[in-house]
Amino acid sequence: MAICGVIIRPFKTPEYIWAAGGAVILVIFGLLSATEAFAGIANGLDVYLFLTGMMLLAETAREEGVFDWLAAHATQAAGGSGRKLFVLIYLVGTVVTIFLSNDATAVVLTPAVAAAVRAAKIKYPLPYVLICAFIANAASFVLPISNPANLVIYGSHMPSLLQWLGHYTIPSLVSISVTYAALYFTQRNTVKQVLERNIAIPQLSAGGKAAIAGVLATTIVLLIASAYRVPLGLVTAITGVFTSAVVVIRVRKSPLKVIKGVSWSVIPLVAGLFVIAQGFTKTGLTQALIAVMHQNAQHDITQTAWLGGVMTAICSNLVNNLPVGLIAGNVLQLGHAPAAISSAVLVGVDLGPNLSITGSLATILWLVALRREGLDVSAWTFLTLGALIMTTALTATLAVIWL
Repeated sequence: MAICGVIIRPFKTPEYIWAAGGAVILVIFGLLSATEAFAGIANGLDVYLFLTGMMLLAETAREEGVFDWLAAHATQAAGGSGRKLFVLIYLVGTVVTIFLSNDATAVVLTPAVAAAVRAAKIKYPLPYVLICAFIANAASFVLPISNPANLVIYGSHMPSLLQWLGHYTIPSLVSISVTYAALYFTQRNTVKQVLERNIAIPQLSAGGKAAIAGVLATTIVLLIASAYRVPLGLVTAITGVFTSAVVVIRVRKSPLKVIKGVSWSVIPLVAGLFVIAQGFTKTGLTQALIAVMHQNAQHDITQTAWLGGVMTAICSNLVNNLPVGLIAGNVLQLGHAPAAISSAVLVGVDLGPNLSITGSLATILWLVALRREGLDVSAWTFLTLGALIMTTALTATLAVIWL
């Protein structure tokens, strides 16, 4: 019911009301104690900090006109070609997802693409804004930092950076390539549009330059933190607050403008999902799944890996991949799952959410960012596209892991 409320938004009620409301109902009906609910909220601390840092970075950059500046350059580089702009945005989205996480692609890149659409006077903006959602999930397992769900799934058993690259480099390339091919195929007629060529490039302010420097510094810091297995939430929050403070001081603006511009409602939305995940854990689901995994793995590891990848992909769309990632992570860690099963499950949790708008936190953040820019994509439109794009990419990626 909570997820349906987030998707449908009856009476245009904010998304967080439904997720938080679902969590409250669990406590009211005695399905979770207050202590257990708070424990569920505490499980998401690293994610809240991560989102806080990213949202502060994004809002600071938006206030200083960084997105309009980037959009103007991208549109000018496209040379009036809708196809070329499509490729440019996909490449940028891939890089942002890899080095700043899929949530950053939703929070940071979406406003830039919306600005590019306006600058190019594009009649049909859908293909370009869809890129931000699909690449955010398709490229989210290139590095451990590319998706907070990666940290949840592996927990304290996170592979080294070299081991990670050995496991996921080729599957990631397949996921990114197949997702591009499928998305372009569905939008091939719409992107054949002529764009505005005479694009005025706005001058980047001193605050804008400082914001860009802060984003680049955050990328470097996150890569170092990932290499040393340092929790990324606090690191991201610190760099986000520091960058915002530097920019505000430099341009002599009130910090309240940046603080008010951040979509803080995302935090209770995520907290509600973590409490719902805590409710699933209390049902004994974790132990039952461990038993099923062991039983199936003894007979056929390959079949178990495929089943694990497909089922986590489906469940991520029914409940959201954060709760599913928490449950799957517990099953994999407590059950000492073989590497093939762990890899397939991670791909299911990361790539599977490309089916629906509530599949991942990144897609929800993307939808929130779109609505803020005056754009919207219906749940049905996304589902019809995702049915082709996600299933094609997931099948190909799991096949590579199996090989």
